[in-house]
Amino acid sequence: MFRKYKRRWQLSKARPGDGSPLQPYRLWQLFSRSLFSTELDGSVFEVDVRHGRDSSSGKRPAALYRDGVQVLAGNLPVAFPVPGGVIEVAVSEYGVKRMHLMGDDGREQVLRPHPRSQEGRRAAFDRRFPRTSAAIGAVGLVVLIVGLAVTLSAAAEQITRIEVVAQHVGTFVSPIHLSGWVKFALPAAGALAAVDRALRLKSTWMAD
Repeated sequence: MFRKYKRRWQLSKARPGDGSPLQPYRLWQLFSRSLFSTELDGSVFEVDVRHGRDSSSGKRPAALYRDGVQVLAGNLPVAFPVPGGVIEVAVSEYGVKRMHLMGDDGREQVLRPHPRSQEGRRAAFDRRFPRTSAAIGAVGLVVLIVGLAVTLSAAAEQITRIEVVAQHVGTFVSPIHLSGWVKFALPAAGALAAVDRALRLKSTWMAD
């Protein structure tokens, strides 16, 4: 039920496009633009995401192009109706977290990233060096889990220092104490891990 209303809300955010042509992907847009595509019913559908824009911008941050012409645009998160389903688009502070074609038959498919984009370069690295890519992903996941454990432990300690809470559940002392340099290194490593997962469209609630 919740997913149904969420889908309806995201579809309502899609507005008619202005008919403008899709601009070529440029190298200097590496950190400000993501571009994905798929083929449906003999047409090429492309989703262009501009990370520097938000709902207050003059132009909407996400746009759907059919054969190079803008047909829909919307603020994120948004769902674009296409033949046979919808394309769900969402981002986090680390990048694109959802770029999936959800078919009417229930099948789910990730769109293909532009080869010059960050996502495309990460996908090319994964194809060329699959073992190294898998190792990077595994290390990143461990870093996120460790970071989550540290955050929850510190939060529990702070909460149980409140007098009312301490009277009922006692005081919790975190067993994890980080040295000075680790306090900076762990968040930095966690941010890099979150970015890597976003580039592979494998963002998790831990990364967000």
